[in-house]
Amino acid sequence: MWASPWAPAPTWPWNRPASPWSRATSTASCAPADSQRATLANIKQNLFFAFVYNSLGVPIAAGVLYPFFGILLSPMIAAAAMSFSSVSVIGNALRLNKVSI
Repeated sequence: MWASPWAPAPTWPWNRPASPWSRATSTASCAPADSQRATLANIKQNLFFAFVYNSLGVPIAAGVLYPFFGILLSPMIAAAAMSFSSVSVIGNALRLNKVSI
């Protein structure tokens, strides 16, 4: 007889027979660790690029370079740079779809 997954104690997960869909092969057991590593690497890359972008872009936008070099950043260019930053982070995150696990 089929046991309901919401039934009391005798049908706890460790007492249920294994499903044919839950049998893991030797390569499938490594897949979660590989995807976790790829995700963490992607997060670190995005944080690095955001740090570099902000450490360069914010002082230029604030006018720190104006007394020395006469460089000012137009608000339109700053807005385009911010949107490009977001697009680059999204593009980097979309690379995870190509990771084979």
